[in-house]
Amino acid sequence: MLIMALVVAGVVAFPELGVDRFPNMDMPSIYIRTNYPGAASQEVESEVSAVIEDAVATVAGIDELRSISRDGRSFVIITFNLNRNVDAATQDVRDAVSGVMNLLPPNIDPPIVQKRDLESSPIMTLAVSGPRTSRELYLFADRYVKNVIESSPGVGEVQIAGAADRAVKVDIDADRLAAYQMSILQV
Repeated sequence: MLIMALVVAGVVAFPELGVDRFPNMDMPSIYIRTNYPGAASQEVESEVSAVIEDAVATVAGIDELRSISRDGRSFVIITFNLNRNVDAATQDVRDAVSGVMNLLPPNIDPPIVQKRDLESSPIMTLAVSGPRTSRELYLFADRYVKNVIESSPGVGEVQIAGAADRAVKVDIDADRLAAYQMSILQV
C-alpha cells in the first residue's frame, strides 16, 4: 500500500519537475592565450607558458593547471574548484599575469585572460577533405565555406584550423651579420 502511494505520488509530481536542457552555469575554468610571433614551440614553452604558469600557480583554489605550447602561441588552462567564484578567480589571474609582464618577451602580444563560456563553445565541427593539398583545402575553406557559414543566422564565430602555417627558412651567415653590425632580430 505504501509503495503504491509512493508510485502514484511520483507519477503526479513528475510533470512538475523543472528540467532545463541547457542550464546556465559557470564552469570554473580560465584560459590565457598569448601570441608570440615567430617563436618555436620550445621558446614559447620556456619564455611564455612556464612564466605564466609559475605566476598563476599561487592563485587560490586551483584544481588543475596545464599549458599547451605551439609555434607562436601559448595556451594556459586553469581549472578551479567548483566552489571558487569564477569572476573573482579571473581577476586574480589577470593580476598575476600583469605582475609578470616584465618577465615575458617584449615582442609578444599581450596575454588574453578569459573565463570559459559554455555558450560560446563550438556546437559543430566540420572537416574538409579531398584530393588537394592541405594548404589548398585550407584556402578553400577560408574563402568559400567560412563565408557561407558566417552569413547563416545565429552563427557567432567560425574558426578555420588544421593547415600548417607557411614558413620561410633563412640561413644566416654569422660573419656577414657581424660585418654589418646587425643582430639576428634585425634581419
